[in-house]
Amino acid sequence: MKVTISHLDGMKFEAKTAKSSFIIDCPVISPIEYFLAGIINCTATDIILMPKNQGKTVSNLVVDGEVVRNEAQPCKFNELHLTYSFNSDADDITAARWVMASLETYCSTINTIRDTTKITYSITHNGTLIKDNEAMISGCGSNIDMGEIESCPS
Repeated sequence: MKVTISHLDGMKFEAKTAKSSFIIDCPVISPIEYFLAGIINCTATDIILMPKNQGKTVSNLVVDGEVVRNEAQPCKFNELHLTYSFNSDADDITAARWVMASLETYCSTINTIRDTTKITYSITHNGTLIKDNEAMISGCGSNIDMGEIESCPS
């Protein structure tokens, strides 16, 4: 994977990938906000695709991410809490497994920061809180096998 950043003017930059390009307009949206959005979008994609691959559907998906950062430079992520809220035609155990499989196995962005950031999550499924402030296992992670899944290309 390769990304090229080119300065346009002021605090605007163009990011080019092999597939597309987009404008990063600092400080309207900072690079760290893009980074956090990428992390959240990675896991959100999993929560749509895993059910689809199992013949299930997800609707009304919202994933919120809240970060606690160092106050001094570098202002890295110390803690990340993800709150998942969605409806589906699956039971609560299956819905929780989708989230755990994303966090522990499939989401590359989360697995990139997991050794340096405490990650917790909560899940509201079909209007019921089924997991609250659960901690993600640190380190190498576990491999929750949900089989082959379609995903966004890395």
